Amino acid sequence: MCGQLELCHWINSNPHMIRSILFTDKAYFTRNGVNNTRHSHLWESDNPRGTVGNNYQIRFSENAWCGVTGDQLIGPYVFPQHLTGDIYANFWQDELPAFLENVPLQTRRQIYYQHDGAPPHFSQVIRQYLNHKFPGQWIGHGGAQNWPAWSPDLNPLDYHV
Repeated sequence: MCGQLELCHWINSNPHMIRSILFTDKAYFTRNGVNNTRHSHLWESDNPRGTVGNNYQIRFSENAWCGVTGDQLIGPYVFPQHLTGDIYANFWQDELPAFLENVPLQTRRQIYYQHDGAPPHFSQVIRQYLNHKFPGQWIGHGGAQNWPAWSPDLNPLDYHV
């Protein structure tokens, strides 16, 4: 909880900060309609430690990325294969700039890029890229501003875009 409060205080320190964050997330979908339940959250007062069980093999799956900044939806983008740090870095270098062309230049100059601590997001190649390309302007594990672990309540995309 401490990390969540720190992030909220940092965001609240600038009234325009919340509109300057590019919130991002991804989800997995399979051909037979089973989706990744790691991004599904139970918000119940009776059982706050509730879990969702699954018993299936992921064979033919899609990994879709989406972002939102202010009131503008960015994406979606469907990754061509299983997501790794290198594939995620290629997305940031080769695909994301085209998605951001519709975002006003002033907004792009002030954007803070947010992503959670998923392994592809925390790979060395992506952290090096973000530190080089967006120094001090990314929020995530190892970033200029840390994204607290287990913080779905802070990302608007975790409420089903």
